[in-house]
Amino acid sequence: MRILLINPPRSPWNSILQYAPDEAKHFIHKKLIGPPLGLLTLAGALNDFDVTIAELKAEYDSDPNAPELEVLVEKYLKEVKPDIVGVTFIASEFNDGIRILNIVKRYNPEILTVAGGLHATLCPGDFYLDSVDVICKGQAAGIFREIVTAKSKNEGFEKIGGIIYKENGQHKASSALIKPWNAARENFYFPRRDLIKQWINTYIVGNSPDPSTYIFTSLGCQYQCSFCSIWPQFDKNVFQREIESIITELKSIDDYAVVRFSDANTIINVNFIDKLCDRILEEGIKKTYVMDIRFDTAAKYPHLIEKLAKIGLKVVICGFESFREEELLKYNKSASAEIIEQAISVFHANDVMLRGNYVVPPDYTENDFEALSEYANRNKVVYAGYTILSPMPGTVYYEEVKPSIIDFDLSKYNFFNSVMQTKLPLEEFYRKVGSLWLIKKGNDVI
Repeated sequence: MRILLINPPRSPWNSILQYAPDEAKHFIHKKLIGPPLGLLTLAGALNDFDVTIAELKAEYDSDPNAPELEVLVEKYLKEVKPDIVGVTFIASEFNDGIRILNIVKRYNPEILTVAGGLHATLCPGDFYLDSVDVICKGQAAGIFREIVTAKSKNEGFEKIGGIIYKENGQHKASSALIKPWNAARENFYFPRRDLIKQWINTYIVGNSPDPSTYIFTSLGCQYQCSFCSIWPQFDKNVFQREIESIITELKSIDDYAVVRFSDANTIINVNFIDKLCDRILEEGIKKTYVMDIRFDTAAKYPHLIEKLAKIGLKVVICGFESFREEELLKYNKSASAEIIEQAISVFHANDVMLRGNYVVPPDYTENDFEALSEYANRNKVVYAGYTILSPMPGTVYYEEVKPSIIDFDLSKYNFFNSVMQTKLPLEEFYRKVGSLWLIKKGNDVI
């Protein structure tokens, strides 16, 4: 049984980049910094099967002149001769992901096609298409293994809980019970990073000489920001890994000197991270760490930021979202803007390079942009990101503003395009957002 797992190319739509001043274009990020952790985890659950990963983001990052998508996918199909093709989806990559599955079905209709990932979890109805045989929701490594096993035995899928499968040309939800699954604890699988080693040099960002990889210490988020897809994906639950599991993984990734923690918030549990720091020091693990840390957490626990800096924390991604209390309240951020300056001081005091991210609502006026620019200039961070408040499908915010959405092309749902009416003329809005990217301390990108 041969399985081909495909990571689709990223959406080419980036209107902020298109309209930004030339001197700002360098800073506007155009790629992610690590490999497809979800697919690597699926591969880890299938160690006794023949698995190949097609990392199309890395293919196009390493060679901008790589073949067109159809040619590239057919090349893999000819080489691998898969029985099953699985594609992972986020909203902005939906169109290309479906193109891939259409290519697979044209090439060989007998290949079983499986759609999974964030968008399949939150919006499974979008996948009721001829080219999709099975829809996998949630943390699906165990479910995917059941699908592979059933296919290898020529069995049906009606006994697999948690999936939607095609039967007699119609998609139907399985009525089987969903088996308990904790992807952070008893059902954790170590990712198969060996399967993407050929692309390791594409995971280098900015001026770093070393490649980066993702690991997670937790899944889900206890906060419920209205624009965020993470807590709906995990149905408001949070799953914490065991410390020794993390230590084992850190010790196993010698090829990666830079580790990006992919948690929604790295410090979900203060005592847990404190103990993890101790174990990293005890084991003498030397890595450079990138983490997502809330600004209110940093302000409340400066000693923990100091401790993290001592074990190798160099970059923090921090969602400021807004400098206005009323906007943070509207986003259900559960934090006060007055704490942002305090958090910036904590990170700077520990030589942690802070990336502060702001989201810009589409109804911003000239005065709003001036106010944000003044605030950001007064509170500069080493890196800064300015993206567009976007109604991601499956979020609370999407349902709130759905009547106001004017563009339903999912390839534009990546925070770099406005899919709602802007108050300023659209091109002027993009130019102003792009110009904001110049407000920062550093000259590097991340």
